[in-house]
Amino acid sequence: MFAWVKGGAAGQVVLSQGNGVNWLTAAGPNGALAGHGLISSAIITDGAWHRIGFVWDGTNRILYVDGVEAVRDVVAGLAGSTGGLYIGAGMNLVPGTFWSGIIDDVRIYDRVVKP
Repeated sequence: MFAWVKGGAAGQVVLSQGNGVNWLTAAGPNGALAGHGLISSAIITDGAWHRIGFVWDGTNRILYVDGVEAVRDVVAGLAGSTGGLYIGAGMNLVPGTFWSGIIDDVRIYDRVVKP
């Protein structure tokens, strides 16, 4: 999954799955890209446009910022979920998770994507 974002603040969510997982978030005190337990050092809340993404290739979970790998780890599988997809809100719709910036061109693929 990939999206273009601008703005936002730490603790806010770009993409989540209802009652499931926050897939793309701005974490920590500085608004670094995070997702599903991965936390990068790449700040995405600096007011500039950023293309952010989360990829799982069956072995590796990888977060990307502006076409560059920001962080990765190895995991054997991802849990399934039947929850709906939320754009600009956290998985439990808590008001502090609502994205206060701009989100554009959200894309979700069913294959591995290499930016």
